[in-house]
Amino acid sequence: MATAEETARLLSNTEVFAGLEPRELEEVAQVAVPRNWERGEILFREGDQGDTCYLIRAGAVLLTREHQDGRLVALAEFRAGELFGELAMFRGETRSATAEAIEDTQAVAILAGDVQRQIRRNPDLALKLLAALAERVSKTTERLLQQSFQTVAGRVASTLLAQCVARQAEGAGDRDVLIRATQAEIAQLSGTSRESASRFLATLERAGLVTLGRGKVTVHEPGRLRNYIH
Repeated sequence: MATAEETARLLSNTEVFAGLEPRELEEVAQVAVPRNWERGEILFREGDQGDTCYLIRAGAVLLTREHQDGRLVALAEFRAGELFGELAMFRGETRSATAEAIEDTQAVAILAGDVQRQIRRNPDLALKLLAALAERVSKTTERLLQQSFQTVAGRVASTLLAQCVARQAEGAGDRDVLIRATQAEIAQLSGTSRESASRFLATLERAGLVTLGRGKVTVHEPGRLRNYIH
């Protein structure tokens, strides 16, 4: 379980809370509630009422929305040190997406009322929250637009490369990067069907670039994935 001091340090490393004074960070940290989810557990569903945002300490969370044709569309993935659910900071909001832990995940939950008190003292905090949301919308739009012009191979290769980069930022090496994700999750992130993603993953395995396992993919040479991105 994270101490208030550890939570304050984690908050200070986020773009949103970085400008707060140590005393203010401690105030937020004191009321932050530790949360833990197992892989596959749903944090909240699209349409639920929400008054809490979350800051991830370890693990990963995937946000998805259900398309009108029934497909699940991946919007964003969040990993250690990242904040999500910020819309709840401004008003009681129905969740715009479903959040699922795609790894065993540890986080802290922060209630809207606690952040709003800080916003009244530090109006710049609201601007930072809005900037973070705008940046997320921009990245999501860019990714979905890029996917619309990419082949299935390009989508899946781009997703795998992004996953490798994220894990390397957490300490993984240059080779043999382990991605704990099912083929269905990779398909969601790639914006393609599970069947199409599975066929291309099998192609990569035959080429010796990846090794597939139950709920995991090991990418032996991440740089070679760029050969498939077009």
